[in-house]
Amino acid sequence: MRTTHRLNVVSVYEGFFTGGARILHSDVVRGLHEGGQRHRVLSIHGEVHREATRQPMETDACYRSLTAAGVEVTTLGRDVSAGGAAFSGPELAATARATAAADVVLSLKEQPLGLLNQAGLPRRPIVVCLHRSDPENQGPALDELKAAVADGRVVAGVCCAESTRAAYEAAGIPGGLLHVIANGVDLLRFQPDPARRLSADGPVVVFAARYAKMKNVPLFLRAARLWLRRHSTGRVLMCGAGMAPENPALEADITVAFGDEPQLARRLLLLGVRHDMEALYAAADVVALTSASGEAAPLCLIEGMMCGAVPVSTEVGDTADIVAGHGILTPPDPEAIALAWSEAVARGPEFASALARSRERFSRERMIASYAALLDRVHGGVADRTRLPEVF
Repeated sequence: MRTTHRLNVVSVYEGFFTGGARILHSDVVRGLHEGGQRHRVLSIHGEVHREATRQPMETDACYRSLTAAGVEVTTLGRDVSAGGAAFSGPELAATARATAAADVVLSLKEQPLGLLNQAGLPRRPIVVCLHRSDPENQGPALDELKAAVADGRVVAGVCCAESTRAAYEAAGIPGGLLHVIANGVDLLRFQPDPARRLSADGPVVVFAARYAKMKNVPLFLRAARLWLRRHSTGRVLMCGAGMAPENPALEADITVAFGDEPQLARRLLLLGVRHDMEALYAAADVVALTSASGEAAPLCLIEGMMCGAVPVSTEVGDTADIVAGHGILTPPDPEAIALAWSEAVARGPEFASALARSRERFSRERMIASYAALLDRVHGGVADRTRLPEVF
């Protein structure tokens, strides 16, 4: 998709680590760059240690996809042990060089604003990209966002879900700055593959998430035990950062959840970080989510159902809107979740036609075009914020 202005845009990341927001934003940057805008990425950290996984920038799939597309990626090289230490003179100088030629700066979530709010940096319009529905649980980041808004640095906020916009407005961010651009995925990559589905020996549930409290992994595991007990040929796939045998916390969760039935856990596959999610989703009957908080428009549900897996999710963020007509919402109860997985397997053909009709709504092209329109309008009329589109 060609863009109307050859804008120079710099995205600032806290770091490169596995997660839906980074995957989504990196896809947007790559699409806009390929469409004619000039994009660069500055990462505050060169390596991140999260979810029991050490993740160097150069090994990250998003880093590789961006650089392969010709997007320049640099880092301040800030050490993970620095924590909230003040930014050094060399770090601020590198940030100034990176942003000086930018027409617009994109902040991936609000955390990078701690850097971008520093005095002495070039003043450029900032568009902050928000991907959660619990701003109050982001530590000092919400205060940094409020400070950037009050100072006039932030001229717009992109919310990936209606729940995100509502939550940030309730937290004190002016509603006129907040604009919804719903998440989208590459429909050529994420599509049903009947051969993979037929190759499965029994029903398959996939859980794609990082090992984090908000994902409610213990609840998922309790449901998995009940479901595996009922389906002797069923398998459960867990993938994402920290979803690996090397994570002792996850192993402890499994031991507690499966109790006196450890044999059932043999059909629980811990796959860690994967770069072939389309293959896993296409082989699955169900894409599951058991999150308790924080979610906005979970990418795993969208990617999974575009591959033909039926989404089954607790209600958090915009999951009710995403799942409506395509899958099943559940209360946060393991018995109810296990029964919903079985129902989703049985009703798979019924949901298939509805999923097929919804594909365009979740397209990457629609999402990237909306971002391009917003950036064009920000660049063309920062002062007149009423000209920015409300919802894409």
